Amino acid sequence: MTHISIKIIGENLARAGRLTVRPLCIYGSETVPEGGIPTTEADRCVAKAMLMAAVNDDMPPLYIGKETLKGSCFGGSAWLGFMKSPPFIRYFVSTGSSQFRDGAAEYLKASPDIFDKTRENVGTITPPGKYLVIQACEDIEDNIDVRSFLCFGNGEQIRNMSSLIHFNSTDPFFSVLEPWGPSCATFATYPAGLAEKAPKDAAFIGPVDPTGNCWLPENFMAIGIPVKIATGLVEDIDKSFIGKRPQVAYPEDREKIKKS
Repeated sequence: MTHISIKIIGENLARAGRLTVRPLCIYGSETVPEGGIPTTEADRCVAKAMLMAAVNDDMPPLYIGKETLKGSCFGGSAWLGFMKSPPFIRYFVSTGSSQFRDGAAEYLKASPDIFDKTRENVGTITPPGKYLVIQACEDIEDNIDVRSFLCFGNGEQIRNMSSLIHFNSTDPFFSVLEPWGPSCATFATYPAGLAEKAPKDAAFIGPVDPTGNCWLPENFMAIGIPVKIATGLVEDIDKSFIGKRPQVAYPEDREKIKKS
């Protein structure tokens, strides 16, 4: 596959999806990125901080590591591989326990056992380096080993980007997945290859975590794309329906479905 710079990939992802917020890169680093700030300076929720980085053009690179976890969400820190999952999480994410916060629960899983088995199916989560870095594609140096890309868009934009991924794939079912997990897993853990058992040749859309609905706009979704897939998309854009039939991908005239 022809080498394509990260900036060019980002520009083309934005072009394919007609994105209104900037695409982000996810990568690992053994040093703090120049000018970077800990994710906690943006928000305690890493996933929310990622959206903020996409929306705000002046947001510097964000990073998270073991030394920056104070004030960060326990769940996010664990799902990015920087700490072990606290034992109470199995209750909090499911149906609660009187031994934790008087039974406070998110009711995202039917039971603690189902959560345990789900988490087991994810496998070991390994950070990509001392730090996980989130940075705008437009600001990145080409010598950085980017793991994945993160794009935010409305339903039509993410549908079209998903369809573009299918353009050169023979797998109709598993090229684009919508897996269970917290928002940060959809945004980074799965597409960046941090989760041992996550598919390596799929993009991930979502998130399916409703706890992020208070900050993720109701008409927004995200797609996390491994770097290998994203690189291939650059060559596919103009060959596909996006380049050949843009009026279908992004119609100016739309049919209105009337309620009978």
